Amino acid sequence: MKLPVGPTASLMLVLWTGVLWATAAAEATAVTAESLARDLARVESVREVKDLQRTFGQLAQYGRWGDMAALFSDKGVLRWGSGKGANILADSDATSVTGPAAIEAWLREDAGGMDGVRPGSLHALVNEMPLVSLSTDGRSAKARWHALRLMGDGAGKSRIQGGVFENEYALTTSDENGDRWKISLLRYYPLFAGDYKNGWTNVGGNNLPIVTYHFTPDDSGIPIMLPEESKVTPRRSEFELDVDELEYRISQLNEEDEVRNLQHSYGYYVDRQMWTDVIDLFDRNGTVKIDGNTYTGGAEIRKWLEKMGPEGLSRGILNDHPIFESIVAVGPDGREATTRGLEVGMIGDANAKTASWEFTVFRNHFIKDPDSGTWKIKHLDFTRLLVANYSAGWADGGILPKNSATTTTEPPAFLDVLPRSGSNKPDDWQPFWRPATNTTTTTTASPLSDLRRRLARSSAFDETENVSAAYGYYADDIRCGRFAALHAQKGFKESPGTGWYRTPGRIEGACTSRYGAGTEDPRRPNVPFHWRPQPVILVSEDGRSSSLRARILQTGTSRSSSGGFDGVWGFNGGMYHDQFVLEDFGNGTVRRKLWCLTIDEFYWQSSSWASGWAGVGSGSTKGGRSPSTLVHQPLSLLDARQASNFPPDVSLKDAKMTEREAGFSGGPTDVVGWPDIQRMWWSYRNPVSGRVPQDGRRNIGNASSSAYWGPGCVPCRTARPDWALMENGYQEPPTGPTSVTAAVKVAGSVTVAVAGGPGEPAEGTVELRVADGSADLVGSASLDGEGGATIVVRAEDLPAGVNELAVYYLGSDRLRPGRATVVVDVPE
Repeated sequence: MKLPVGPTASLMLVLWTGVLWATAAAEATAVTAESLARDLARVESVREVKDLQRTFGQLAQYGRWGDMAALFSDKGVLRWGSGKGANILADSDATSVTGPAAIEAWLREDAGGMDGVRPGSLHALVNEMPLVSLSTDGRSAKARWHALRLMGDGAGKSRIQGGVFENEYALTTSDENGDRWKISLLRYYPLFAGDYKNGWTNVGGNNLPIVTYHFTPDDSGIPIMLPEESKVTPRRSEFELDVDELEYRISQLNEEDEVRNLQHSYGYYVDRQMWTDVIDLFDRNGTVKIDGNTYTGGAEIRKWLEKMGPEGLSRGILNDHPIFESIVAVGPDGREATTRGLEVGMIGDANAKTASWEFTVFRNHFIKDPDSGTWKIKHLDFTRLLVANYSAGWADGGILPKNSATTTTEPPAFLDVLPRSGSNKPDDWQPFWRPATNTTTTTTASPLSDLRRRLARSSAFDETENVSAAYGYYADDIRCGRFAALHAQKGFKESPGTGWYRTPGRIEGACTSRYGAGTEDPRRPNVPFHWRPQPVILVSEDGRSSSLRARILQTGTSRSSSGGFDGVWGFNGGMYHDQFVLEDFGNGTVRRKLWCLTIDEFYWQSSSWASGWAGVGSGSTKGGRSPSTLVHQPLSLLDARQASNFPPDVSLKDAKMTEREAGFSGGPTDVVGWPDIQRMWWSYRNPVSGRVPQDGRRNIGNASSSAYWGPGCVPCRTARPDWALMENGYQEPPTGPTSVTAAVKVAGSVTVAVAGGPGEPAEGTVELRVADGSADLVGSASLDGEGGATIVVRAEDLPAGVNELAVYYLGSDRLRPGRATVVVDVPE
């Protein structure tokens, strides 16, 4: 059946600004194919803009200046600030070039010998922390990105540059390519610059202004910015969209979310040398290819992993591999996917005072398990760009042999995911999950309503990333009122070293009592940067709530010191554990807001840029434990001590938080400071096996103890259960895969067991269907209180012989859908 989509079709769904999930009032309004197609195009557009900019960075690694320039519109502008003038915000401080040909020439000249092509050269351009805002008509967008360039010519010269992109994008149309997003303005504002040997300082030696935000706290979580009365038509209004086509494209977005989370989760397990969890992520015959060697199967992959060290971290060992610029391309059948991005290894041994940098491009392949529907790693393929000792840096080309199997100037194939909106649906495509699966409303929900719910879950992924980025940018600039306004009316935020403050007013008060009220247009000698890359975002089944795990990758710049400043030298690492909600303010106003923000810092720190995270060249590795204190490291020469007359609503010293906050600054016990290894906490389970994470630290004595703190927000589990999402009308996002096991009993029935993680009850319905294209229903049952069910199989319902049957768990508001297969032999 075809459903008409065009400007003459009636618009029956009233949308509040930029959010796809309907409020209770909108639920009574029917979803039309027109509104669904329009919303689908908008979510796809946000992703296309992100991948466009990430591709720009990936092409730079191999000096593909012409391909980079081709990402611009015909009249696109590159405006690159020099940082040499008194006002870095002025266009007069920037070089401007227009059109792809001129842009290509500028990029080539600017890189010089640091082009990533010449032996030993490096051109790592990192774009991260996107905040994308789409226009009302969906044909233009703005985005803010953190930018970092790490460059070297292999012959002794290097550059380190950092700043902010405030870019603009346009949806262009041509007969050859159809609709494609292009860069219309790439605007780089430099904030710091230097080289590897000497480190970096503020550009021009000046105090730094705030780079103007294109967003506000009110709209930062809304990538689809439509007023309620908008009647914007779909991108291709002349087309008719099949319901199957809508379902297919929404399914591809959902699969993309799963694969991105798996890629990023892999990186976090590698950081902590959690080799058992890493191996769990692989298909049985998975492979790893690196440095000309291939490792196949779990045993060989473990041998490769153990080249980095034994399972678990011990004192002084750093194995961080931050992942940047991840692009995900889901195959046409939705059963395979490829990721591509950059991994920057920050490796060190503070005991031996050795450290290194590793720049590696990954191009990985994933498959969807045909039985369980869980995504798994099929193949990891790594291509080294450069490896360098920390003491020497990358200016001379590093320590890898030139022109060997470990390095190559031929890049791994780039991914072209622009545009997603082009139809690649195979003629025989079938959704993996049954239409009634994964619905938390009612089994009678219309197909379009359920498709809209599924689309809302992918939209929530991007909205969560937007609010996360907004927090990071406002924290960089210590805009207390602005990052407080990102929080829900009952939201709460941890003030480092102190505890959690609830409500935007209290959050702002905690910040201003610590750092002062500030000025509207400050000029700052020091700026701390709060990079929040590599997000793992879990979305509730209704799309109204989400949880996020992201890195704290903190660095800073100063006017008076090189490579950072007191408390923020070089690079430093920690972790965020946040939750977000879709808050209804009434009168049709709905916004994505921060519900809970928790900061675990620092797991490792640099004592200076020169000595780095491993004390290279220094005389001491002393650090370790120190008495607990409320003093937090200064960020900008402002008083970092929390005012004593502004106590938190939940203190880090609260007796109910002892287990969770032990070892952190301001907590109830001595601080575990680098190079000692602090326990790292996780709010989700292994995305493939469902394994609950263990502490895993070596030589600690409690390596097998749990490192799992979930489900729910950090203070909710013990100190304030009334702050939990479920106590306030929201769903808790599932923490991992749903386990479904099934067995055939002699009496002609199939027994089923369904399980989630700790604190996640298994409720709902299981169905038994023929495991072929027909998917005929054989039987169904409701789960009992223990997550079990029995489905009677009548011989007359199946043909004689061997029958493969699929058991579907339809999901609930706490658990994702699940699947397993059984074989029933019906006698002749």
